[in-house]
Amino acid sequence: MIDAVPLLERVLTPAVLAPLLYPGLATALVTVLLVIWLERKIAARVQMRVGPYYVAPRVHGALQLVADGMRFFFQEVIVPLTAGRGFLLAPALALAFTAAAFAVIPGGPGVVGFKTDYSLLVALAALSLTPPLVLLMGWASNNKFAVLGSAREALLTASYEPLLFMSALAAAVMYGTLDLVAAVEAQARLGVVGLALNPLAALLFFVAMMAATDRIPFDIVMGEQEIVHGPYTEYSGVAYGVVMGLDYVKLYALSLLYANLFLGGWLPFNDPLAGSLVLYVKALAVMAAAVFLRGVYGRLRLDHALDALWSKLFPLAVVSILVSALIAYYLGG
Repeated sequence: MIDAVPLLERVLTPAVLAPLLYPGLATALVTVLLVIWLERKIAARVQMRVGPYYVAPRVHGALQLVADGMRFFFQEVIVPLTAGRGFLLAPALALAFTAAAFAVIPGGPGVVGFKTDYSLLVALAALSLTPPLVLLMGWASNNKFAVLGSAREALLTASYEPLLFMSALAAAVMYGTLDLVAAVEAQARLGVVGLALNPLAALLFFVAMMAATDRIPFDIVMGEQEIVHGPYTEYSGVAYGVVMGLDYVKLYALSLLYANLFLGGWLPFNDPLAGSLVLYVKALAVMAAAVFLRGVYGRLRLDHALDALWSKLFPLAVVSILVSALIAYYLGG
């Protein structure tokens, strides 16, 4: 007879629990609901209009997202007759690759699914696999608006990913490691968080994070006024819920990276519970700052966004690496 307890211990390993529970998909789902509600409330307050209120007014419309989720869940998923084979496969794969990044992103002291010396590169590599799948969504939809959105995604990806990787590299040079856990430990050893050491790299990573997750002012891929909803135009029901939430899950993953690289991670605590809570709150604060900009800025034009990312921010990314090299030399000396 098979003993169930050792079997569960072998199956429920940290490498499995991290992408599924914390800091993975289960936590990401709750965070997405919270952040979308927060985004609506912040935008309503900034623009002096009514936000979510009529669904559960006693809790200020907090159940609005639950109602939206139920609506998506019970809607029919309509697949166009002309859609390609990757129409439903692409969103599932995109969500899976995003979840894979949580396996190497530490969620607290000792809370990491798969320990590796190259966790920063692995996480960024997993997240960089989602843009090609967005291109597949638009192509498989066989819709001119979806194809236009995919073309915009391709142009933006080629522009923001160098900035994202170079600002992350600046942090790695500063700490002398590509391991996210070691990066937090380096900040603890120095007594200074990465944001204070190299604010330029922190700013550039944040800007690249906004472009990577289609946040305003870089929500050009989903320009509702001119291309309906970009690559996601033909999606409905649960499939639309997945593609809509994909950018928020990616924002959550990148916010965790930002908190670990530039905000000291779980510091000042080393207890798994308290440290995980502190790290989550820091990541949530980064997400709140990102969604706050929705009520402040308008959408950039595509050529203006590309020009800003390449001619203005890319040279600054090179400078941030040089600054990190000088910091590492000074601290090492």
